[in-house]
Amino acid sequence: MDETIFYGESVEERIKRRFSESSTNRNMDSENPFYVGDLGEIHRQHMKWKSLLPRIEPFYAVKCNPDPLAVKYLASLGVGFDCASKTEMEQALYSGADASRIIYAQPTKQLSFLKYAHQNNISLMTFDSQEELLKIKNSYPEAKLVLRILVDDTHSAIPLGRKYGAPIQTVESLLHIAKNLKLNVVGVSFHVGSGCTHANAFYHAIARARDVFDQAKSIGFSFDLLDVGGGFNESTITSDKGATFEDVAKVLGPTVDEMFPSNNVRVIAEPGRYYVGGPAYTLCVGIVGRRTIEEGQTRKYMYYLNDGFYGSFLMPTLDKIKLNPKVLRKDGKYYYDHVLKDEKTYPCTIWGPTGCSLDCVIKDGKLPELNAGDWLYFEKFGAYSVTAATTFNGFEKPDMIHVNSFKE
Repeated sequence: MDETIFYGESVEERIKRRFSESSTNRNMDSENPFYVGDLGEIHRQHMKWKSLLPRIEPFYAVKCNPDPLAVKYLASLGVGFDCASKTEMEQALYSGADASRIIYAQPTKQLSFLKYAHQNNISLMTFDSQEELLKIKNSYPEAKLVLRILVDDTHSAIPLGRKYGAPIQTVESLLHIAKNLKLNVVGVSFHVGSGCTHANAFYHAIARARDVFDQAKSIGFSFDLLDVGGGFNESTITSDKGATFEDVAKVLGPTVDEMFPSNNVRVIAEPGRYYVGGPAYTLCVGIVGRRTIEEGQTRKYMYYLNDGFYGSFLMPTLDKIKLNPKVLRKDGKYYYDHVLKDEKTYPCTIWGPTGCSLDCVIKDGKLPELNAGDWLYFEKFGAYSVTAATTFNGFEKPDMIHVNSFKE
């Protein structure tokens, strides 16, 4: 990863600089795919969060995109971190976050990771089972525990309740067990599912959390933390694919104030794709080969990229995200953010670079006639893309370069 940040440069200017550098630097592979991360977009998203949800502290979900420079930048802005493993906790601490700004939001924890959290004073963590309470009692009895409850997540792209979350009928028993074990349960968390499509899902989840707060009080606990989880989309998502951040904020902010009016209750959230799923990341991929298929009067092309299903496109493909490739460079000319006028398009299939026939990026596409050496780009490609990429068949993950377009 290139840790140089170019301030004031646009994404287009940085892309051109990248190609210029690769043509003159013998140590740089000019055919490698690469991301351009704009830290300025992340900054603008953070400012929007503070404006629309001032009471709720964002704890960035590192799993969404662990780009080291982005994590460091978020830490510098005062953002907390939602971590699920030792590696993610290490990264958050290394990036400058205090242990108090980290939640170990993994209801079922590996014992060695739990010990690492203990050694580094990362005390805030979730649980949803009796077995986890016993594990924590033996390894980290001073921890500040947050009960993750099951809520309705059917209105989401990826429901999580099949795996995590205590059913409401088990809550009383779990709280009594925690009380008998003399463990410090401090609050409630939930997750409405990744890519929430209905803002009202947060209303119903918060209402359930309010009931659990009241139930805990009757047992002798005094909760002071509410974690409203993730599921936040960015602002430009279309209404048929999900609720925009603005839609959610209109419901979430007032509902929190209505049901938890006391300032003694700290409220946090775990946004991931909200920060990095919009314009913050652009993926640039090169065409390394082409095959022409003539079928009667119809010409089709098969394009082979330097990145594919086993790389950056793994999670977007599984999420069934509609991919929209755009021409970046053709015959040596740049077309970033420009439409190729009067260019005839042809049916095409776009393949990744591996030897596996499942490595198909787009089955039925339409593009102008392109050649090996031309480049495409995919916008809004920072969420669950590079983080899930593999090195299957020996193909390396894309490089990462950065700009910062934020201006005070």
